[in-house]
Amino acid sequence: MKTLALSILAAGLAAAAPAPAAMVAADAWCRATPPAAPSAGCYVTLTAKADDRLVGVDTAAADHGEIHTMDMAGGVMRMRRLADGLALPAGKPVALKPGSFHIMVIGPKRQLKAGEVVPLALRFAKAPPVSLKVPVRDAIAAVSHGAHQ
Repeated sequence: MKTLALSILAAGLAAAAPAPAAMVAADAWCRATPPAAPSAGCYVTLTAKADDRLVGVDTAAADHGEIHTMDMAGGVMRMRRLADGLALPAGKPVALKPGSFHIMVIGPKRQLKAGEVVPLALRFAKAPPVSLKVPVRDAIAAVSHGAHQ
């Protein structure tokens, strides 16, 4: 009887343990902007538990958010929106960073200043949305910070 009670208790505790997050967001930051900037870049590293896609970004700090990439074409850096979002392979960290994949905050409602926080809600094809409060950093401080992690 004692063994049965312990088994039931153990099963109950296992069921009550929180499940691992379907999506982990780390090292998020947004670049500070000059006054009246039409957009701002935000960056984050995402790790999905299962294959997924980042399909959208919502923010109250701007008109809207978009998922972008940058590449070189004929010696010119080109930025473009990823209409189908960004693939997130299971268990592999995907870094959204300057000069690569990133989030564009289009039409900021005001200048983004270092020390402030930008709310972002990341939407995925499968995982539940992830809400973040993202710190704004000066570009130089952000690069320096990343180099020391």
